[in-house]
Amino acid sequence: MSHPLIPRRDLDFLLYEWLKADLSYGRPPYEDHSRETVDAVLDLSERLAVDLFLPHYKQADQCEPFQDTSGAVQVPQAIGDALWQYARAGLFSAGFPSELGGMNLPYLVHAASFSLFAAANLATSAYAMLTIANARLIVTYGTQAQAQQFAAPQIEGRWFGTMCLSEPQAGSSLADIRTRAVVDGDDEFGVRYRLTGNKMWISGGDQSLSENIIHLVLAKVPAEDGTLIEGTKGISLFIVPKVLPDGRRNDVTVAGLNHKMGYRGTANCLLNFGETSGAIGWMIGEPGQGLRQMFSMMNEARIGVGIGAAAVGYRGYRHALAYAQERLQGRKPESKGGPPVPIIEHADVKRMLLSQKAYAEGALALCLYCAKLVDEHGDEAAADLLSLLTPIAKTWASEYGLAANDLAIQVHGGYGYTRDFDVEQLYRDNRLNPIHEGTTGVQAMDLLARKLLPEPASGMLVLRQRVNATSHMASEFPALAPHAESLMKAWSEIESAIEVLRDVPRPRATDNAVPFLQAFGHGVAAWLWLEQALVANRALDKAGANAFYAGKLQACRFFFDFELPRVPGWLAAVVALSDAASSATPDIF
Repeated sequence: MSHPLIPRRDLDFLLYEWLKADLSYGRPPYEDHSRETVDAVLDLSERLAVDLFLPHYKQADQCEPFQDTSGAVQVPQAIGDALWQYARAGLFSAGFPSELGGMNLPYLVHAASFSLFAAANLATSAYAMLTIANARLIVTYGTQAQAQQFAAPQIEGRWFGTMCLSEPQAGSSLADIRTRAVVDGDDEFGVRYRLTGNKMWISGGDQSLSENIIHLVLAKVPAEDGTLIEGTKGISLFIVPKVLPDGRRNDVTVAGLNHKMGYRGTANCLLNFGETSGAIGWMIGEPGQGLRQMFSMMNEARIGVGIGAAAVGYRGYRHALAYAQERLQGRKPESKGGPPVPIIEHADVKRMLLSQKAYAEGALALCLYCAKLVDEHGDEAAADLLSLLTPIAKTWASEYGLAANDLAIQVHGGYGYTRDFDVEQLYRDNRLNPIHEGTTGVQAMDLLARKLLPEPASGMLVLRQRVNATSHMASEFPALAPHAESLMKAWSEIESAIEVLRDVPRPRATDNAVPFLQAFGHGVAAWLWLEQALVANRALDKAGANAFYAGKLQACRFFFDFELPRVPGWLAAVVALSDAASSATPDIF
């Protein structure tokens, strides 16, 4: 194993053989790109990830961020050095148009590039992910002056960005935020406000790496009587820099650091805005539009979280595979003696490795499929499907990328539970992904209550058309026909469950949103595995024996044999409208 990151062979398969990414090159808006330019970006990404992001992986975990005597947050300089080279390579700006200093790289290619860095060092990569999404939001919704002042330095990679949503008393419930913004005049950057309040769980909230930090802060403008509008309608979005345009330090302070289980290289802060005169900020767009604007950054971050989770799960799988090939222990059941065999010869280890392969490669395929939908500008069907699949990309990838890491420890046995092997840290790093950017429960409610129960569910119509088309093509191949039949059966059960839930009161319908999401996510993953199996099957028909394509077919078969049968079990409680959880009273616990 030359390195433990995602093999380029697998990325090439996903990008070119399955998603046909090269068909979009040479045409607007990607007319400046070709297979050669994209390969060059991925070659560069792989080299930087291996040479600069991977070497300080353990150092960033062992040397946690800390506040110095001045209150500033210090992180290992190796993180800054790696991100500076990332900036010099043009990777902060790559996805932006040329007029903003970018190369207008398709989001699909950016996502594939990011997966390599996330596999190498998720915590370091997070600074880049947040900064790019922050700058994109300002460019999309801000004024030209705001974009030039606050987004351009982030696009260059000189300044970093954050998203400040949660508060100590309001985590996912953003309607309950209490940070307030009071008008303080206007200037060349728009209406100026003074912000006061507290924000919690702010990744990159302070650090010793960049020249400045641009905070995007959700806050409420009080009414004339000083009260805050209840609910989400009163939420607006503000640009609040750490250092103001005139060089003064803004009234933003670090109240403390959160000491995390993993993902430690990304400093995580409790920030106080306005301890003295109020933090100066500028509203983006119109009042009351903050949550709608922030959702564009949140949805980009959710796909980014999914990619990171898939990449870390994939790296754990690569470590486990290498260990299983080398570790000698036990003998085959039919053997009555002889030397020990590599543990990869044992059926249970093969089962764990296939589970990891199915989870990690399936999660990466799901996230890259969503990235391709992002690139299909102006296609209403693609937009509807992306909206439907975003909570799946975030949740399925984060839940099952983590499951792959759990199995990687198990394959290593006792060694995997020690800090001497990377799989222990990989698990700790990935454990955050099912939590941040919307927990699994939040994503389940979004999927069911917002995307599927209201009619017409346009994204579901597009999805079923594509699932049906895949199943129809697969039914023509003897090896895949049983999978096609199983997939159609699973989706019929999922659709039947949706119809049952539409006929009951909404609170009752969403009581079991998470098991419904688990069934739905497995249905999506099975569909995308069958898509890949079609490509692999055709390639084998043309080229003959090939271990790579055979591996894709085996993973698909494993998913259909071991994973898809779980769907009816999840749906059973859903369609029965079980209230075993919702009816439980606090006193029984």
